[in-house]
Amino acid sequence: MSNKPTIILVHGFWGGAAHWGKVIVELARKGHTSLHAVEMPLTSLADDAERTRKMIAQQPGPVLLVGHSYGGAVITQAGNQPNVVGLVYIAAFAPDAGESPGGITQQCLPAAAPNLAPDSDGYLWLKADKFHESFCQDLSADEALIMAVTQKAPVSSTFGDTIAVPAWKTKPSWYQISSEDRMIAPANQTMMSARLNARKVITLDASHASLASRPAEIAAFIDEAAATASQG
Repeated sequence: MSNKPTIILVHGFWGGAAHWGKVIVELARKGHTSLHAVEMPLTSLADDAERTRKMIAQQPGPVLLVGHSYGGAVITQAGNQPNVVGLVYIAAFAPDAGESPGGITQQCLPAAAPNLAPDSDGYLWLKADKFHESFCQDLSADEALIMAVTQKAPVSSTFGDTIAVPAWKTKPSWYQISSEDRMIAPANQTMMSARLNARKVITLDASHASLASRPAEIAAFIDEAAATASQG
């Protein structure tokens, strides 16, 4: 019926599949009927990439992977599957071989991602009272409260997990930079997007949560990538 690829949305740290809610609605309005949002355990890059690979393997046709934040590291690791036709990074990590999200974060001082607090079980939380200003300062206080209370904390060690073979070396890619990001330094986003040889890079004056604060622009960007990727 359609030559549109299946779009698989991959969330990041301190969120879940529901972070894509507004983007899902916008994509559906654009005629994308094959949409999936992976719910990852955030226990290790290996676990999260494997969960994503299983979702990719369930799709009979071409797949476009879209990763937000740490989800970018996941699609970089999992995106080498033969039916993956492209990678879209939304204010995301796009590590090279041997790089980790934590290592990239530390390259840019003062480091972004402030206001983190580990617990006694090894999970790393974004302090609830700092969530709005750190993660999504361009959303309403009510939306930020919901994100803070429902946040999904990663196992701290996941920050240090490194990429083996980056899918962006061989797959077409697209990158959205958030210029007001307080979790991944905009300078790091610029660096990562520049080395991708991306088909297109856009910059939005958005927080880290651009997928929630600018869903129309994000969905249009994904839609454009899907149209280009489906043409080969």
